[in-house]
Amino acid sequence: MQRYPRIRDLREDRDLTQAQVGQAVNLPQRTYAYYESGQRMVPPQVLCALADFYGVSVDYILGRTDRRN
Repeated sequence: MQRYPRIRDLREDRDLTQAQVGQAVNLPQRTYAYYESGQRMVPPQVLCALADFYGVSVDYILGRTDRRN
């Protein structure tokens, strides 16, 4: 089950690796991979860091809106 499909889409749209995104938000690659695959829930502080990194809203990442900002 993939809980956060948009974090993968955002990463792939920018041609980034999981390791690059993990480094940008201060996470090990493996931890980020767990979040991306839905094996672990993303904590609120990581959601905020990802939203800031990608320039989108947390609601967009969570799929609550289709508006990026």
